Amino acid sequence: MKTCPNCKSDVDAHFELCWNCNYSFIEQRVMTTEELTKTTLTRDIQCLRCETPMEDSGRFKFHEGDRIGFYGSIFELFQNREAFDVYHCKNCGKVEFFLPID
Repeated sequence: MKTCPNCKSDVDAHFELCWNCNYSFIEQRVMTTEELTKTTLTRDIQCLRCETPMEDSGRFKFHEGDRIGFYGSIFELFQNREAFDVYHCKNCGKVEFFLPID
């Protein structure tokens, strides 16, 4: 365990970011939400059709099934949920889905 110098929370030794205040032990400062989303792992992908770089569209979450009345949220616990990183090509419009890196 190590102690965060910003908020004094206990953090597991293998974590690079404080769970409580987003303090980065590598950069030695508190990271903003915008910085955290930009520093997430992204892929360098070329479009298979036109060979131009594809852009990251973000992570999309999907689930199978329908909501069933008042108890919809309870029944959703038993349904399959998946998350995919989506990339798109601005040149030809091709879209590709990938399993999340992290």
